[in-house]
Amino acid sequence: MNDIIDDSYFIELAGQKPADICRQVLCSYDSAKAVYTVQFWTDKYTIDPEKLSITGVNDDFIPVHEYFYLFIIYYLLRAKEVDLSGEWISDKDIPGGSTFFRGPHDIPTNLICNRFNNDIDAFKKRCRQLQGTSVAMGDAAFTFRIAPRIPVTVLYWMGDEDFPAEAKLLYDRSITEHLSLDIIFALVYEICTRISGKDR
Repeated sequence: MNDIIDDSYFIELAGQKPADICRQVLCSYDSAKAVYTVQFWTDKYTIDPEKLSITGVNDDFIPVHEYFYLFIIYYLLRAKEVDLSGEWISDKDIPGGSTFFRGPHDIPTNLICNRFNNDIDAFKKRCRQLQGTSVAMGDAAFTFRIAPRIPVTVLYWMGDEDFPAEAKLLYDRSITEHLSLDIIFALVYEICTRISGKDR
C-alpha cells in the first residue's frame, strides 16, 4: 500500500481538523486512538495518519488492490460536503474523461464481460454478494455505495452472434466534486476486478 501512497497524503490528513473531515467525508473519528473509521463498499477501514496506515477491520476482510487504498486516502482529503445530484453520467461526461479514459487508463469493463460471458444470473448473484442494489437499466444493473458520497452503477448487456456482451459504469455527477480523473480510474479498477472476481 505505501508503495503507491506518498507519505504526504497522511501528513496532510494529520494536519486537518477531525470535525471537518468527518462532516465532509461522513465518517467517524476516535480521538483516543486518533484514527478515522469509514465504510468503503463492503468493508470498514481505519485510517491512521500517524502510522501512515489504512487497515480493513472486517473479520472476513480480503485485501484489495493498492489503487483502492489510494482512492481511500484521497477521498478523505478531497471529499466535499455536497449532496448527490441524482444524475448518472458516464466517464465521457466527466470533464477530460473522453481523452483520459483510454489506452493505459481504459476502464477494464472487459474483465466483467469475460468473467460472466452472458451468464446474467451469475452477474446478478455476484453483484448481490457485493451489496449491490438492483436498478432498471440495461439487461441487469446494480448500484453500489462505494463510499458515503460515491455511488457507482454497473450495467450489463448480454451479447449475441452480432454483438458481444457489454458492461458500463455510471457515476453520480457529483463525483467530479470529489475525485480527480486518476483517482476515478483507481476506483473503477477495483470495481471491475472485484465484480469479476479476479484475484479473489
